[in-house]
Amino acid sequence: MTNLNLDERGLLFLRTRGHSAAAERAVARFSRLGEHGGVWLAIGAAGQVLDGARAPAWRRAAGAVAGAYVLNSALKLAVRRRRPQLAGLPPLIGTPTGLSFPSAHASTSFAGALAYSRLGLPAAPLYGLAGALALSRLYLGVHYPSDVLAGAALGTVCGSRASTHLRGKAEV
Repeated sequence: MTNLNLDERGLLFLRTRGHSAAAERAVARFSRLGEHGGVWLAIGAAGQVLDGARAPAWRRAAGAVAGAYVLNSALKLAVRRRRPQLAGLPPLIGTPTGLSFPSAHASTSFAGALAYSRLGLPAAPLYGLAGALALSRLYLGVHYPSDVLAGAALGTVCGSRASTHLRGKAEV
């Protein structure tokens, strides 16, 4: 493993630190919250129900999460980067596809964190959740660090575009 590139070294570091059977099960369960942007779409749906006066703004914010997911899926098909394969360290969970770049967990998470924080939810817990979901993918061995960074950047762009539109409408 001495000829690893920087991406592989970062992944190797996260795949070999802080692992126990209990921790791996817990992180795998936690990571499922981010599948297909699920937790972020649920937050958007709750916002629509609980803040009915601004339901259209919450719909647009949730749309940013959905849009990030769709765009991410299209990029995965275009780039076609295979998931990581480190000798002796198989992934700890299965994935819907064998494609890795960019990370949909990171894309939807950072889109949701930005769009929902612009609607008034506290940014620190949102970004904490986004960061934890993104890092879970490295811990579980299903993404390279560059997949997660690209996903976070893509999500930030999607969330920013939606939240720029939201700022003018949020006081409705």
